[in-house]
Amino acid sequence: MKHDIAVLGSGSWGAALAIAQASAGRSVLLWARRPERAAEIAQSRHVAPYLPQDIRLPDNITLTSDLADCRGVTTTLAVTPAQALRETLTALGSATRIVLCCKGVERGTGALMPEVAHAALPDAQVFMLSGPNFAGEVARGLPAAATVAGPDLEAAAALSNDLATPALRLYPSGDMTGAALGGALKNVMAIAAGAVEGAGLGENARAAVATRGLAEIARIAVAMGAERDTLMGLAGIGDLMLTCSGLQSRNYSLGVALGKGRALADILGERQTVAEGVATASAARALAERLGVEAPVTAAVDDVTAGRIDIKSAVEGLMSRPPVQDERA
Repeated sequence: MKHDIAVLGSGSWGAALAIAQASAGRSVLLWARRPERAAEIAQSRHVAPYLPQDIRLPDNITLTSDLADCRGVTTTLAVTPAQALRETLTALGSATRIVLCCKGVERGTGALMPEVAHAALPDAQVFMLSGPNFAGEVARGLPAAATVAGPDLEAAAALSNDLATPALRLYPSGDMTGAALGGALKNVMAIAAGAVEGAGLGENARAAVATRGLAEIARIAVAMGAERDTLMGLAGIGDLMLTCSGLQSRNYSLGVALGKGRALADILGERQTVAEGVATASAARALAERLGVEAPVTAAVDDVTAGRIDIKSAVEGLMSRPPVQDERA
């Protein structure tokens, strides 16, 4: 059977995107890394515990655990954890059109997700999907919007057209670097905002962290050649606002738990989902240092998650920084 879309990754976001595409009448191939997981989802038609059990997979979603099945599909959505993207795409071996739906900066290399994809699949056309989306709401068909960034605006517009659904509005962009960085770094800022909330430091402090975090994201993005305006859209401030304000956000809720004094190892040990901001914080800090860009919030999150300082010391460090002119993100 020929499929319209392949989705690599059967977690909450991968399943939500598969459901959205299937609900628009497209035939979807959903890849799960483990054969037993693929068989379980195929039989039960839901992806609990990642999505609520009342959210079921439509019949036009087929499960597989064999990446070879995905090679002949024209459009592939990569929804693996960011740190597993290179390994997964290398194993995939070939693709026509890859849409990156994972957000992060690769540890060790400092590479953004599009750079990882180009290295693993040099012949594929690479795109980035990023925006303020909670998986459960997309899976339920609630209204949502996102940015689709590509190598140029024309290609991004064509893909936006191909992937749009009645409930998912897609806006094309030619700034893949800005979309990739906005999506990756907002996870770091969400941990910071959550930690402020968990520590009981107040709404003023949370708003300050999110706002200064946006300025920090923009500085890094512009230094990498991105357009500042991209950070004013769905892939920037839109994603940041959502991720810094709700416990549905894995990164925000992790920050809340850290702010309440819980150990990172304990928090991660009881979770089945990935909070990308933990790995991204150290990679983004190294990236900012290499670019010569000040990134105090990112550095503070890296220090806290690495156990080098506690929340109180991180806040004191941020509050004691020399005053600088406030800049527009």
